Amino acid sequence: MRHVSLREFRTRGAKALADVPPGETTLLVGQKGPAYFLVPVFGDVVKEEKEIRRAMARASLLECWRLAEAAGGMTDEEIDEEIAAARNGRQAESAA
Repeated sequence: MRHVSLREFRTRGAKALADVPPGETTLLVGQKGPAYFLVPVFGDVVKEEKEIRRAMARASLLECWRLAEAAGGMTDEEIDEEIAAARNGRQAESAA
């Protein structure tokens, strides 16, 4: 995978990618680290878009799990209690 700076990509555009072999994924890197992937498209664009979105969603979910774990996540019992309280609150509102 090739790395190209965001600044170079902004100023040179496609010329900044001239050294990247066809079909290779490129990582655009900014001052604060990796920023974007440029992924070549082959064949069915719709299918590839779904796969990319699925990978992005999975990465986001894994990051959320990591943050929850670092924050000292809830036990199953605490989760069940919170769900029960929310359901009881809704039932009380609909009964009133």
